[in-house]
Amino acid sequence: MKSGLALLKMLVSIIALAVIAPWPSSAQDVASFFKGKTITLNIGSSTGGGLDTYGRLVARHLGKHIPGNPAVIPSNAPGAGANIVALRLDSVAPKDGTQIGLTFPAVLIDPLLKESVRKDYDPTKFNYIGSAHAEVLVCFVRNDVAPKTPQDLLSQELILGATAPGSTTWDYPTVENHVLGTKLRVITGYKGSREVTLAVEKGEVQGICGVGWGTIKVQYPEVLSGKFFGRIFAQEDIKGHRELNSAGVPLMSDLVKTDDDRQALQMLYAQSEFSRPFILPPGVPAERVQVLRKAFAETMRDPDLLGEAQKLNLDVDSSSGEEVQAQVAKIYETPPKVIERMKKALGREK
Repeated sequence: MKSGLALLKMLVSIIALAVIAPWPSSAQDVASFFKGKTITLNIGSSTGGGLDTYGRLVARHLGKHIPGNPAVIPSNAPGAGANIVALRLDSVAPKDGTQIGLTFPAVLIDPLLKESVRKDYDPTKFNYIGSAHAEVLVCFVRNDVAPKTPQDLLSQELILGATAPGSTTWDYPTVENHVLGTKLRVITGYKGSREVTLAVEKGEVQGICGVGWGTIKVQYPEVLSGKFFGRIFAQEDIKGHRELNSAGVPLMSDLVKTDDDRQALQMLYAQSEFSRPFILPPGVPAERVQVLRKAFAETMRDPDLLGEAQKLNLDVDSSSGEEVQAQVAKIYETPPKVIERMKKALGREK
């Protein structure tokens, strides 16, 4: 009798657990959902730039690693420093895994610095499936500019092209002016980094800052040859890239004078750890998020992708979706005094 009661209790417990914690969707269910579907990869830049190059590379290989093998179609949505993509994901995109965004990392930091933007979307609520690259950003300039070193920028002006506030091409030099005392004059209005570098070639502007080393290396493979119209003026990073360090390219952070300066720059430069973030809207079912994270990780290890990246002269230094999610969360835990200083530097006090 006693053993029969114990058995009954055990059966009731098993049934209760089954009701409370439903079985996860099977791989077959996910495959059934994605089969015959088209996934749109919304790229927050114009064609030809670094963000676009990585986006199209991933799009060509991602579908074969997703159960059901959906088509993955890149779609460019340039403008507002890629905020258009973030807004689209948050507000109008289906929350089913068929819409992925690829933005500049500054888009994910901007709401921390401006409350009005955070009312539009909250980056901590997005689902991250990974980042294709951890980038070191640089200043690329014409050889005929007067400043020769970062130290020269304390007394000599450099005219830069940029896309829009909220992009790294505007935010980085703006913060450096405020924190380090540099004289970087920024002219906005270009669609993407490719348009700015073409403007540098034509002499419309003298350079571009806040652009990825990988982007410049793809567009201008001979940039370190010493026989080119332009050069890498400085690295906008705390540690720098091994290739550029070996070439003797200085760091903008060498101009830091105080610990507060260093903290501010570290907050700015931290976004480079996930410089090519692939994002799902809030509300996508957890099992699909996990499937797409796994597919992304497999894609970034795919020999075909890696071989193509090598031919394109692209570095691939990927992060998992879980890592990017944690990195974004950590940035949103930045001490208030550092955030206030950054707001002031960027003119985003309100």
